[in-house]
This record gives sequence, C-alpha cells and structure tokens, in this order.
Amino acid sequence: MAEFDKILVIDCQVAGISGDMFLGALIAVGADVNKVVSAIKFLEKQDYGYKNIKIDVKQVLRKEFRATKIDVTSESVSRKTGSDLVEIVEKTAKDLKLSAKAQQFASNTIHTLVDSETKLHTNDLSDAHLHEVGFVDTPAEIIGAAVAMDDLELFNSKICATPVSVGGGLFKFSHGTVSSPAPATLEILRSKNFPIKGGPVESELATPTGASILVNVAAEVSRFYPEMTPLKVGYGAGNKDFEEMPNILRVTVGAPLENWLLKDEIAILETNIDDVTGEIIGNSVDALLREGAKDVSIIPMFTKKNRPGQILKIVADRKDVKRLSRVVIEETGTLGVRVYPCERHVLSRELLSVDVLIGDAKEVVTVKVAKDRKGKIVQIKPEYDEVKRLADKTGKPLREITELVTQRAREVLLKR
Repeated sequence: MAEFDKILVIDCQVAGISGDMFLGALIAVGADVNKVVSAIKFLEKQDYGYKNIKIDVKQVLRKEFRATKIDVTSESVSRKTGSDLVEIVEKTAKDLKLSAKAQQFASNTIHTLVDSETKLHTNDLSDAHLHEVGFVDTPAEIIGAAVAMDDLELFNSKICATPVSVGGGLFKFSHGTVSSPAPATLEILRSKNFPIKGGPVESELATPTGASILVNVAAEVSRFYPEMTPLKVGYGAGNKDFEEMPNILRVTVGAPLENWLLKDEIAILETNIDDVTGEIIGNSVDALLREGAKDVSIIPMFTKKNRPGQILKIVADRKDVKRLSRVVIEETGTLGVRVYPCERHVLSRELLSVDVLIGDAKEVVTVKVAKDRKGKIVQIKPEYDEVKRLADKTGKPLREITELVTQRAREVLLKR
C-alpha cells in the first residue's frame, strides 16, 4: 500500500504521444525550461557528433487549444547504432547528476526503444544502424523528459495513463511504406502489454520514442482518471494540425484526495460447496491461510433442492489469485472459483512488543497497533494466542490480561 504526494495522468487517448509532446506538456505544467534546455545542449559538449543543437520552445494553437511545442535540431551527424544511443543517453544522465530514478528511467527508455528496433531489423545491438531514432531529437527527448520529471518531483508520484491512440492509415519512412502504428511502436506497446486504440485520424499518432517513454513511466492504465484533486494541466503540441481534432497530449498533475484511510487492492475468491465434510472444510481453511490468504470465511447457505451448503470466501493479494484458486480446487474438489477484483480501505498496522508485569513475572506480549494516515492511534489489540497463554499460565481471566496488556501498550506508545 504505497502512498503518493502527487498523481500524474498522461492522457494520450485523443492524439497519441511523442517524445516532444510529452516534454512540451511537462514544461507546460511547470518544469524548468532552462534546466531542460541546458540538459539537451549538454549533448553537444560530449563527443557524440551532435553539433550546433538548436532548441525552440514556443506556444502554438492546435484547434484553438494553446499548447507548448518544443523542437530540437542539430547539424547532420553520422548514423548511430543501438549501442551508440544507449551509451549517449546513459552517460549523459549520469554526467548531469540526475537522480537515481531519473537515470534508471532514461536507461530503461532507451533500451526499450533500441530493443524494439533491433528485434525488428537485427539481433545485434552493436550492428543496429538506426534511422529516425538516430537523430538528436531521440536522446534529447529522453534526457529532457528525465530532467523535467526530476524537476517536478514526479518519479515518486503515482503515474497513470489512458490507452494510447495510435492513428491509422499508411505513411512513409526510411524502411518504406508501412501502416500505422509503426512496427517499432507496436512492438514496444506489445512487449509491455499496453492497451491501444486505432484512429481517430489516418496518421501516425504514437511514435517509438513516445511509446518508450509511456511504457516506462505509467504504472497504471485506465480509460478513467483516478480520484484526485487536479492542480496543474499542461498541453504538449504535436507537429501536425489536424482538422478532426486537436493534436495535443494532455498531462494533469494532481493530489490524492484527503483520506484518513489507506486504499489497498485485493481480490475476493469464492466457491459454493455442499458435498464435503466439516473436517475437509476446516483443513481447507488452514491450508489457505498457510498459503498466504489474508482471511478466510465460511458462510452458511441453502443451495438448489434446499440442500444446506457453505460459501468459502477468501480475501487475497491479487498476485496470489491463481495459486490460492488451485488450493481451493485441490482441497475441496470444487469445479470452479469465482474471482472479484476489489478495493478496500484499511488502517496502517504495526506489531509492537511490550513488556508487561503480570504478578511477579515480566512477560513480553505482541500487540497490533492500528493507525490512520495522520498517525492517530485507532485501535490497540494484543495477540490472542499470547494473551490466552498468559491467562492459562497465571489462572487470571482472559479479559483482565487483555486490559492489562492494552494499557501497558498505550503507556509505551505515549512515550514515543
């Protein structure tokens, strides 16, 4: 259950995404343009062959929407191999002393881009002579995006994206006439299972660089925006001006809604059983808990023909669904398991060991402490098994031991 101070939404469902559109949108929401320009100009200080780099940042209109446009050009350079581009991006990010997460983003993005090209055209990274992605705009857009996101402190944010529009129709590039999306773009999105949508115009909307950036920053994909308070909205402009729609990428920076509870994503597993013994049901519960189920419940019910039965209900982490489903089927013999993705609101919890004096003996008891997001203590609950052990050992009532341990835990917490 991670907590975030910011949320970034990349809305690419209308006009897709390119590296320059993403960078322009980040500048529009407040990234320091001077830092971005300086970082891109840094490329010509190295022995990479990029000379006289020119960077133009301006406001343009796309179907009456004001958007930020960034263009990066340089004098002609020799063709770059995949290995060349990886070295250029990784060394530049390191020399600029970007944060560790920014450097990792830059490295992941260029590797994603180059790997897609080499898979399509050659298996040798060092022998892959790249065409469109070999120009200065490719490393410039990746380095620029890393610097801008670092400046906006977005690498520690929750980053969401919409499904990406990829356009349609045919277009020409260095490898001849192909259909949109470009083969490299489609390979990048396929490799990361990123959802796409065709249209809404006959043109290339998602570029390989844009797709590489997108799949390496977006942790979640949804047609709908998450719950948040929008703080800043920025628009990055594409090169073309379409009649049918504004050629813009929208990014929104927001804050999570104030909530004293944490949100957790889980799964609910269910099955109906009416033909197994109580012993088998009990053993199934034990097996599920051993295998990592968060909770297991047995709910009485009536099935067809008024036969009494039970609903076996399991709360689990989503990553454990297949494994726990198999446990249910093997232990109970049921023919199927229903699975429901679910969100739950929970308190943060910690286990605290407290020393408590019971009679003349000092005992150590584990206590579960539940707090809200602001750190306020909501509940203190001693572990039942440990309290019962002390009750049996001392002959004192369970209720009395529980109250004694709870009071001692409060005293310890107040001293923190």
